[in-house]
Amino acid sequence: MNNSDIQGIIAVARNNGWDYLPEPYAKQILSYAGIRTNPTVLATSEDEAVAAAADIGYPVVLKLVSPQVVHKSDAGGVVLNISSPEQLREAFNRIITGATEMKVPLLGVSVQKQVPPGVEMIVGAMSDKQFGPVLMFGLGGIWVEVMEDVVSRVIPLEEGDCYEMLAEIRGSKLLEGYRGTKPVHKAGLVELLLKVSQLMCDCESLIKDIDINPVIATGEGYWVVDARIGLRG
Repeated sequence: MNNSDIQGIIAVARNNGWDYLPEPYAKQILSYAGIRTNPTVLATSEDEAVAAAADIGYPVVLKLVSPQVVHKSDAGGVVLNISSPEQLREAFNRIITGATEMKVPLLGVSVQKQVPPGVEMIVGAMSDKQFGPVLMFGLGGIWVEVMEDVVSRVIPLEEGDCYEMLAEIRGSKLLEGYRGTKPVHKAGLVELLLKVSQLMCDCESLIKDIDINPVIATGEGYWVVDARIGLRG
């Protein structure tokens, strides 16, 4: 992991007065840490978005990118399963129009690969006043607020800690496969937890918290499809 690359991205954010890194920038940092993210390109025009989708390959997802919008779905800023340039142009303009109506600053629209379905997980890290850096893992997506099924550990972590966390969530049976689905690739999730743990330890002076939600876990591995990184002042 090259800390100078990470510092460069955070410097850009601070120069712009951002308190956290919007998704494309957060994914860059995660990629530098060796974490697998779905291919994502920030586009500022229709034509850029169409070109990005051609490179990434359909189907794609479009997402609003704004330093003031955290819950993009609630703001109508996410369009899934786009399978053609025509659909992409319509979705791009719909997102731009919505952002204009909300009067929020707009950095562009992210174009990203639509990943296969799987189990939605969440991984987070933060600094606790009493315990120091802590990592959290559990069911992600909409299940975060509905089920509140998460476990935590003080970091840095070892491999055994990670496997314990996978087993301790109430929804652990989902990781074993259900209704004909394959068990998720647990070794991949363990690798993810270790790398997030290491990133937080290495950059605690720069990063306040990391929120990766959802992580799509499948039998082949995992994909980080959305992420946000809070910055220290």
